[in-house]
Amino acid sequence: MPAKPTTPAAPPASPHTDLVAALDIGGTKIAGALVDSRGRLLARARRPTPAREDGATVMGAVAEVLDALAADAGWPRVRAVGIGSAGPVDASRGTVSPVNVPGWRGYPLVEEVARRVSGRPVTLVGDGVAMTAAEHWRGAARGRANALCMVVSTGVGGGLVLDGRLHTGPTGNAGHIGHISVDLDGDPCPCGARGCVERIASGPNIARRALEAGWRPGPDGDRTAAAVAAAARAGDAVALASFERAAQALAAGIAATATLVEIEVAVIGGGVAGAGDVLFAPLRARLRDYATLSFAAGVEVLPAVLGPDAGLVGAAAAAAQGTGLWQVPGAR
Repeated sequence: MPAKPTTPAAPPASPHTDLVAALDIGGTKIAGALVDSRGRLLARARRPTPAREDGATVMGAVAEVLDALAADAGWPRVRAVGIGSAGPVDASRGTVSPVNVPGWRGYPLVEEVARRVSGRPVTLVGDGVAMTAAEHWRGAARGRANALCMVVSTGVGGGLVLDGRLHTGPTGNAGHIGHISVDLDGDPCPCGARGCVERIASGPNIARRALEAGWRPGPDGDRTAAAVAAAARAGDAVALASFERAAQALAAGIAATATLVEIEVAVIGGGVAGAGDVLFAPLRARLRDYATLSFAAGVEVLPAVLGPDAGLVGAAAAAAQGTGLWQVPGAR
């Protein structure tokens, strides 16, 4: 479950005018917005993440984003605060330990934010869960009762909607498909396991595998997964093979999830999803090889639609669901 409000909520106002202050915290940027009950971002603020600095400095950047939002005329209408953070997170304790922000280890983010927002309740979820909340509320999973939503980028994260409701798990990490093992004797993953989906399907690993197999960048020297995708679209066999391997890993992870909890749709966003059919065509084909049981075979694979705003929209949706602020679809 998301972190419980640490202080009493502000007095209720009209659900048509209430706002949520949302934060999207990652290794490169800290974004903030005031979000209304339709998922619209009415005011924005952004600061670079001082990821190599100490924890207090990183929190200072978060405070600057909050201060910028508090200066907006809409701030008095804010009834709750939602945070989507790079993880791991522990929503039961209100702490975060982002892998790419070493100054935050077990950092009491909910407590620190709550001190700065005048008694408004604060809800914390992981960034994959935030993306899931957004796509279920306003995106590709809208109207679906059971869904897996994934971010495939520098890493691979995700979240679950079950029985129409965001399912976060006790610490806020449920649905973290990136660390399902799909190759039992595969390469070691930084998480400590072997053959994880992330170790095969993330952008850096797509590029690494292509380079190791003989693919070479063009004159611009671009060695990213986006460059591998461009080469694959042009028919480069090595680039195509690297994306097909990533698609196979994603298909196996999606099929395992569908078998376990009976999802009906898998929504995929993040930078790697920008490869389009280079990823989605082999993914859909390989999913048929793994999702063979009748109750799993019908899983639909869709691209995410909310793009870079998903973290903010989802943090707001999670806060609204956690506090009962708005009638977010599926919240009860």
